[in-house]
Amino acid sequence: MGVSSPTRYAVRLLGAALAGICLWLAFPTHDLWWLAPVGVGLHALVTLEAGWWCGLGLGLVAGLGCFVPVLSWSGIYVGTLPWMALSTLQALYVALMSALVGYAGRRLLRAGHRGWALALVPPAWVVMEWARSTTPFGGFPWARLAFSQADSPLVYWAAIGGAPLVTGAVAAAGTLTLATAYRVTERNYPGAPWPLAVAAALCALPAVTTLPTHGREVTVGYVQGNVPRAGLDFNAERRAVLDNHVRGTEALAERAPADLSLVLWPENSSDIDPFGNLDAMAQITKAVAAVRVPVLVGAVIERPDGTLANASLFVEPNGQIGRYDKVHPVPFAEYIPWRDFFRVFSDKVDLVRRDFTAGTEIGAFRVPSAGGDYWALPTICFEVAYDDLMRDSVNSREGEALLVVQTNNATFGFTAESEQQLAISRIRAIEHGRAIVHVSTVGVSGFVHPDGTVTARTSLFEAAQAVGQLPVRSETTISDRIGPVPEWLALAALLLLVAAARGSGRPVRVFAPAAPAQEGTRV
Repeated sequence: MGVSSPTRYAVRLLGAALAGICLWLAFPTHDLWWLAPVGVGLHALVTLEAGWWCGLGLGLVAGLGCFVPVLSWSGIYVGTLPWMALSTLQALYVALMSALVGYAGRRLLRAGHRGWALALVPPAWVVMEWARSTTPFGGFPWARLAFSQADSPLVYWAAIGGAPLVTGAVAAAGTLTLATAYRVTERNYPGAPWPLAVAAALCALPAVTTLPTHGREVTVGYVQGNVPRAGLDFNAERRAVLDNHVRGTEALAERAPADLSLVLWPENSSDIDPFGNLDAMAQITKAVAAVRVPVLVGAVIERPDGTLANASLFVEPNGQIGRYDKVHPVPFAEYIPWRDFFRVFSDKVDLVRRDFTAGTEIGAFRVPSAGGDYWALPTICFEVAYDDLMRDSVNSREGEALLVVQTNNATFGFTAESEQQLAISRIRAIEHGRAIVHVSTVGVSGFVHPDGTVTARTSLFEAAQAVGQLPVRSETTISDRIGPVPEWLALAALLLLVAAARGSGRPVRVFAPAAPAQEGTRV
C-alpha cells in the first residue's frame, strides 16, 4: 500500500515482461511447457487491476516479451523490420485483450467479485487467439498457448475441444494458481489448496483417459531430400533439390517392404513445374517407378493467369496425377497483399516476385493398399496451424484416413521454427485422432501417431528416408464434431463477464442531506 505509483508501475512492467518471457520459454525448443500457466498467471496478476489504458501498455509489453523471441525465425533471412512488424502485430492482440481484462477486472474487483474477475482470463485468451488466428489477411495462428503443450498433460483436452480448449485449460491452470497465491497472501490457508486441486484435476482428468489410437496399420515412407543451402535461395538449384528427392526415393525403394503403400515428399520438393518441364516429370516418374506406389510430391505449378500454385501432386504408377492446391497461402511470404502500400515501408516485399493463388478445394487422395483403400489428406506448411482447415480436411471424407503435413523449413535455417511446427502436428494428431506424416525438405520430419508420439524423427539439414507403420482411422473425435463451439462459448462467457463488470462498476451518486431550514426562513 505504501509503494509509490512510479514504483508500482515499474513493478507491473517488469511482471508483464516476465510473463511474456515465461510464455516464450514454454515453446520449442526450450519446451518448458509448465511455464505457460505461470506466464498467464503472472500476466493476470499485473493486468486485472490495471484498468483499460494501463492494461493496454502492460499487454503490449507481455506480447512483445513473448513474440519477439518466439518468432525470431521470421527475420533470419529477411531482416529485422518484417520480424518486428509481425511480432508487434501479434503483441497488439495481447494488448487489446489485456486492456479489456484490465477494464472489466478492475470494476469487478472493486465490487468485491474477485472470483468473477479471475474468470475473465481463460475466455479472454481463447477469444484473443481466435481473433489473431483469423485476422488480418486470414490471420496468423502461430505460437498459441495450446501449441506449447505438446508434452503437457493438458494437451489431451485437444481431443475434446481442439486447440482452443487446450488454450483455455492452460489459462485456467494459470488463473487457479494465481487464486491460490491470493489466498496465501491473505493468510487464508485452509482455502489455498482448493484452486490448486482444481488445476491438478485439469491436468489429470484427460491424462487418465485412453485416447482412441487403434486402427488398421498401413506402411508408408517419407523422403527428406535436403537442399544445397539454407536461406531464401534454397531453391536456387531447383534441379538439385528435385534430384535429392529422387535419389532418396530410390534409396528407400531398396529397403522398402512389400506392403509399402505410399511415399511422401515435402513441400517444394519440385520447384520445377513438372507439367511445363518434361525432364522434371521424367525424374518424378522415375522415382514412382522405383517404389511402385503413389508418391505425393510438393510442387510449384504455373497457373494460366501467370500466378503460381503451391501444390501437392498425387503421382500414381499408372501415370494418373491428382492435385491439391494450397488453400491458405501465407501473406507476405507467398503473396503480398496491398503490395504498393507495403513497399513504402520495405522493399523486402519484392522478394516475393510472383504471387501464389489460393486453391478452392480440400485435398484428398485415395490410396490403394493390401488391406483396403484409405485416404491421404494433405495440408501444406503453415496450413497445419489453422483449426478450421484441419477440421475441414478430416471431415471431408468418410473412411480410414492418414493426415499429411508437407513443409519446407529451409528458409528458416537452424532455428526453432521446424520444432514449433512439429509440435503443432503432434497436437493435431491428438485433436483429430489421426496419424500424421510430417515431412520437410530439411527437417524436422517424422511419423506422428494419434497419441502425439513421434517416431523416425530426423535432424535438420540432412538427407534422410524412413519407412514406418501408422494406423489409419475413421472415427471422429468430439473436437471434430463440435467444431468452433469452444470459441463461441468463450466469446459468450467473456461478453457476459464484461457486461457484469459494467453493471457492478456503475458509480453511485451520493447526495448530502439537505440542511434544516432555519426558523423564519421562507422555503
